[in-house]
Amino acid sequence: QVQLVESGGGLVQPGGSLRLSCAASGSIFSINNMDWYRQAPGKERELVARASSIGSTYYTDSVKGRFTISRDNAKNTVYLQMNALKPEDTAVYYCKMVIHASGTYYTMDYWGKGTLVTVSS
Repeated sequence: QVQLVESGGGLVQPGGSLRLSCAASGSIFSINNMDWYRQAPGKERELVARASSIGSTYYTDSVKGRFTISRDNAKNTVYLQMNALKPEDTAVYYCKMVIHASGTYYTMDYWGKGTLVTVSS
């Protein structure tokens, strides 16, 4: 069974930094997109950043220049380095990966359970 586990969330002051990690485990043949989403209370879940298997990246406008997504394929892990954090970055951050499990002929979306990031003085 494939599972995703996020870590690295917590409380940080405005202007501070955090690094989130998400590791996939299980019988995995390959991983396509590795994504970070976030959801604040009363707001819709939004895509924050994406790292594709061909090396391209995407960032939503509000985090460009502050966040960096990266992946370690050998560890089936994606990271989100968050700098210059703002109160409006406060949200539950979720990892999502498109994974081709071993022994299958298709890919599926897998989600982590989320990690809370709170930016407050």
